Amino acid sequence: MTATVLPPESLAPAGAGMARGRLYGGIAMIVVGLYGAWAFGLGSRTDGVDTRFVLNLSTATGLTVPDLTFPAGPVALVLAVLAALCGVVKLAAPLPRRLNAVVTGVFLFCYVLAFLTWAAAGQSLNLAAVLEATLLAAVPLLLGALAGVMGERSGVINVGIEGQFLLGACTAAFTASVTGSLWAGMFAGCLAGALFGLLLAVFAQRYLVEQVVLGVVLTMLATGLTGFFYERVMQSDTASYNEALAFAKIKIPLLSQLPVVGPVLFDQNILVYLTAVLLVVVHVALFHTRWGLRTRSVGEHPTAADTVGINVIRTRYANMFLGGLIAGLGGVWLTIGLNISFNKNMAAGQGFIALAAVIFGRWSPVGAMWAALLFGFAGGLSNAVQPLQTPVPTSFLAMLPYLATVFAVAGLIGHARGPAAGGQPYTKG
Repeated sequence: MTATVLPPESLAPAGAGMARGRLYGGIAMIVVGLYGAWAFGLGSRTDGVDTRFVLNLSTATGLTVPDLTFPAGPVALVLAVLAALCGVVKLAAPLPRRLNAVVTGVFLFCYVLAFLTWAAAGQSLNLAAVLEATLLAAVPLLLGALAGVMGERSGVINVGIEGQFLLGACTAAFTASVTGSLWAGMFAGCLAGALFGLLLAVFAQRYLVEQVVLGVVLTMLATGLTGFFYERVMQSDTASYNEALAFAKIKIPLLSQLPVVGPVLFDQNILVYLTAVLLVVVHVALFHTRWGLRTRSVGEHPTAADTVGINVIRTRYANMFLGGLIAGLGGVWLTIGLNISFNKNMAAGQGFIALAAVIFGRWSPVGAMWAALLFGFAGGLSNAVQPLQTPVPTSFLAMLPYLATVFAVAGLIGHARGPAAGGQPYTKG
């Protein structure tokens, strides 16, 4: 047998593509940073006025820190220039992946801070409130992403997270209103999401339906069912069938007294803490247990997994059911987690953002957490900036979470690889 030696030209496209990506990314950072220096630092809005950042929630009862007040123009100018310098660093030489991520993170931090300095010029902005809004917006995204990770790690693409959110939200609100029990509402909402996930798995594995199309169709079904039920039942008697309810906040002693982050992280309801626990449980289960090893083997090479005695179909059913429980909890959060009554289409595309968090997080629970926080911050930033009366149209600000999702996922094209058997139904023999 003779070895085949690939010519150097065959390896060129990959290296050339990476070089082009570094070039385009660096130039984009420089251009955006210089534009920020001109618009934020040298514009009339920041001329001769101060910006005040409030670092404590209005409900904070523990340790507090003084507000930050500084000249808006010079600070915004320096931050924008630092953002542009990140682009220069990116162009100077190829960077290791982690260092490249650090440079990108510094760019985003400086540029967003420059934008906030400009937006709040002559006014005040509560950064602690922005952090809390980020956390609250990230909770359903993280729960949906965990469900997506569990499904895709076993080889099933869960495009139905949006539908699971809607069914979980509708069922939780209705059950809690009828029974008067928030726990019953949470259980019903989680079960609705689990059954929906199991239905998707059955159609995908038993009837070999194309999984992306299947997820979209089932999401449309869930949208229609919840909308019909809302109009015919829940809307007719809101007090009996769609009351706004919520779990009480649980303040953790000592930790809730910490400055800035204490009230934000440690004075929330049980669903926030449960989300944190689920993040740890799913991560440990996937990467440090026998069950996780079997799940990942089914998602990468189901035939090999089958030959060593792993039941591929049963594993996929179990993962979609358990993932559905978690996604259903994300729907529960949208109603009885936030003290909001159910409305038609209230998920507003968050299920698809959660699916993007799966990809952006590279099919890892911890990566999905960072992605959910990023997308949640975009939503929190939008809500915080709108009252400041900036020249930026409110409709554009409302689009920030979706724009962040598009750019984040587009930047991973060609660089992220999911489980090898993802989206491929398995037939024994």
